[in-house]
Amino acid sequence: MCLFLAGQMTDLLYTEKDLVTSLKDYIRAEESKLEQIKRWAEKLDSLTVTATQDPEGFLGHPVNAFKLVKRLNTEWGDLESLVLRDTTGGFISNLTIQRQHFPNDEDQTGAAKALIRLQDTYRLDANTISTGNLPGVKYKSHMTAEDCFELGKIAYSDADYYHTELWMAQALKQLDEGEESTLDKVTVIDYLSYAIYQQGEMERAMEYTKRLIELDPEHPRGKSNLKYFEFQLEKQKKAAEEEAPKQKEREKRETVEKKKKKQKKSKKAFSLIPEREKYEMLCRGEGIKMTPRRQSRLFCRYYNNNRNPSLLLAPVKQQDEWDRPYIVRYLDVISDAEIERIKQLAKPRLRRATISNPITGVLETASYRISKSAWLTEYDDPMIEMINDRIEGVTGLEVDTAEELQVANYGVGGQYEPHFDFGRMSDVSAGGATVFPDVGAAVWPQKGTAVFWYNLFASGEGDYSTRHAACPVLVGNKWVSNKWIHERGQEWRRPCGLSESE
Repeated sequence: MCLFLAGQMTDLLYTEKDLVTSLKDYIRAEESKLEQIKRWAEKLDSLTVTATQDPEGFLGHPVNAFKLVKRLNTEWGDLESLVLRDTTGGFISNLTIQRQHFPNDEDQTGAAKALIRLQDTYRLDANTISTGNLPGVKYKSHMTAEDCFELGKIAYSDADYYHTELWMAQALKQLDEGEESTLDKVTVIDYLSYAIYQQGEMERAMEYTKRLIELDPEHPRGKSNLKYFEFQLEKQKKAAEEEAPKQKEREKRETVEKKKKKQKKSKKAFSLIPEREKYEMLCRGEGIKMTPRRQSRLFCRYYNNNRNPSLLLAPVKQQDEWDRPYIVRYLDVISDAEIERIKQLAKPRLRRATISNPITGVLETASYRISKSAWLTEYDDPMIEMINDRIEGVTGLEVDTAEELQVANYGVGGQYEPHFDFGRMSDVSAGGATVFPDVGAAVWPQKGTAVFWYNLFASGEGDYSTRHAACPVLVGNKWVSNKWIHERGQEWRRPCGLSESE
């Protein structure tokens, strides 16, 4: 038997005391961990109950879509790390198995870039998006400072310092307003000052650097950056002083008449605006407004397509949307039940939409076409044949030589930039118009309607005024079904014209 001396026993007593203290620390840590998990579970339980009542409506809000991707890619992984030691239940194994289906970093980056794309197209400030004050939203959702920081970091990784500044400034604003966060202000200001510097605004970058040093006097880059900014600003000041007399002389030589001419030149006509700018203007509803006289030539009518047998008893409602090129909308041409059936058939087949590479001819994905699509044939469901017959009756064109019915889904931020087609089913709360940049037309989504135009003249020549684009969906989900009807097979239904533009 081993005997301990009194001093040694005292040491053991204190050892035990230390072990008890460590045990209590462990218990507190476990309780804290469980409390975090409990709060997380309660928050997610409440959120998922709301979200699953109307999944498409909920995910139609771009912030909800971004936060869902962010949660599954980042936050659930953090939770997994937190509870990984508890292997008593099947949760971890289940989570590990399910994680292979979760979004990855690339998906999270894509969701962030979709938000930034919406911000630019619809000219939304960061605070509007962060507070969820978007037009037509059903489920208002706020972004945390961490969410804003994440967007800023993704922009930073692309050397997009303009958006880095916007989102880092928003993160800092929310922190300054007292939002509880684990995010460090110093880190945010470090990104922010650098992004501002990269945009050439030395003085503002210096002001943020001063604030950074106030918060963290030992910051590794703070003092050296401040000295650099002060040196560069002094250089700029001297250069400006030397340039000032020359600038004054130039201003004297510039007459008032020349200034007026400059102002006139700056006011570009719509036709001279770059296509990308026209596209975004039209998406915001800033397109060409028809004159009253031109507008008066557009009509609504009941249409039976020259007494087509399928339309004699129930003519379709036809509405003129634009005159040149001639674009019409057919109202109530597909029922809610048919829409749901098409979506049901398409959902398992939806794949990222592709374009044909003009050089290689290979189908590939592209950043300017962001949607998922599927193709449906008459063999998939008798209803598809009924819809094809309806298309033939309304257009008067032969559909036997047409392509199959394409079903496309544009989620939040989904778009298809300007393109030609030669060579709508759901309402959208905001955004998602089909626009024609060359002529300034915009056609807005409307559930149950079909929009039709010819992209070839009767001569067979392409009508370049039909170049069109799908605007990004701001709020909601855009489901659209397309039918491309080929020129071949229409010889008797749409005879060839006598001139190129006929």
